[in-house]
Amino acid sequence: MGNAPSLADVIKMVHPKPITPSRQALYGYLLGRAYNADALPTLVKQFEAYKAAADRRDLEQPDVPFQMLTALDLAPWEWKAIARRAPWQMTRMNLNTFHRHGVFDDVDMVRIVADRLRDPKLIERAHAFPYQLLVAYLMAANVMPGEITDALQDALELALDNVPRMDGQVYVFPDVSGSMQSPVTGFRKGSTSAVRCIDVAGLVAAAVLRKNHRATVLPFSDQVVPVTLNPRDTVLTNAHTLASLPAGGTNCSAPLAELNRRQATGDLVIYLSDCESWVDSPNYGQWGGSATATMMEWELFKQRSPQARMVCIDIQPYGSTQAQERSDIVNVGGFSDQVFDLIAAVAEGRTTRGYWVKQIEAVSI
Repeated sequence: MGNAPSLADVIKMVHPKPITPSRQALYGYLLGRAYNADALPTLVKQFEAYKAAADRRDLEQPDVPFQMLTALDLAPWEWKAIARRAPWQMTRMNLNTFHRHGVFDDVDMVRIVADRLRDPKLIERAHAFPYQLLVAYLMAANVMPGEITDALQDALELALDNVPRMDGQVYVFPDVSGSMQSPVTGFRKGSTSAVRCIDVAGLVAAAVLRKNHRATVLPFSDQVVPVTLNPRDTVLTNAHTLASLPAGGTNCSAPLAELNRRQATGDLVIYLSDCESWVDSPNYGQWGGSATATMMEWELFKQRSPQARMVCIDIQPYGSTQAQERSDIVNVGGFSDQVFDLIAAVAEGRTTRGYWVKQIEAVSI
C-alpha cells in the first residue's frame, strides 16, 4: 500500500462484511465496483449530485472535507460557503486559500472569519499555541485584510493561556546573530518558510516572559545585547523588538558568562539558537570532544545553583551541540509548539539523562 493507503485499500485489507444495504452500496462505491445508487448514504448521494450538477447554486453544498470539492473549479460563492462552516484549525490553515479564491472580497465573510479566529472558546478547544499562530500571521501580513491580521494577533495573545508557567527564576537566551535571520526551514525552492529563526527565538522569549514576569531575557550575538522588554507588551511587539536588535557573530557562552559575572542564581536556562558558536569555540563541541566554553560557564553557574536545569533549543540542528546531554541538560533539535510542554517538563524535573530515548521507547507499536 505504500505510505498513504486509501480507504479502499483499508477495506480490501480488513474485508468488512456489510450488515445493511446502505453499507453494501457504500463499499461497492468506494471500491469502484457495482453498487445500488439508491441505497447509498445520503451524504454520498449529495456529494455525487453536487459533482454532476451543471449549475450548483440551488444545491446544498455537501458537508465533506473541502479538498474533496476543489477539483470542481469552485466559484467564489462556493468558497465562501466552505469558509462559513470551516472549523477553527481549518480556518487558520487555509487563510491564504480563502484569500486567493475571493472569500475576503466580501466584508461579511471577513468579519465572520475574524470573529472565529479570535474566539476564546474556539482557541481553547483547538489547543492553539503561539507558534502556529505566528506562522499564520507572518504568512498573512501585508496580504490579508487588516481585520484578519488583527484577529490573528488577538488569537496569539489568547493562545498564551496554553503556554505553561514555570516556577522559580527563569533565564531566556535568544540568539540574535546574523545566521538567525535565515528561514526556519532553510532555503528550499518553493517551500521556504516566512518564519525566520529569530522570529521563533523572539516568540519563545516573549511568551515565557508574559507567563513568567520574573524571567530575565538576555539576547546575545558575539556578546550580550542590552534590551528592555515589557512583559505586558504583546508577544509580537516583544518578538519584533528582539528580531530588530543588531546582529553579530555567535557566542553561546556569552549570556552564561554574564550571569556568572553578576553572581546570579537561577532554576532554568533556555537557549534559543542555531548553536553555531564560532566566537568562543573553534570545535563546536562535538560529542565526546573537549568541553565548550558554554559548558565551562554552565559548570560555574551550577556551583551557585546546583538544582538548575538547561534546555538548548537548536532551531536548525546540525551534527554538533554546545552542551552535551545529561540529567540537567536537554537538547532539542528543530521547533514546534510541543517545545513549550518540554520546557515545562524540564523545569519540573520530569526529564532525565536519555530523555529522548525513553520517549521513543515508550511509544507502543
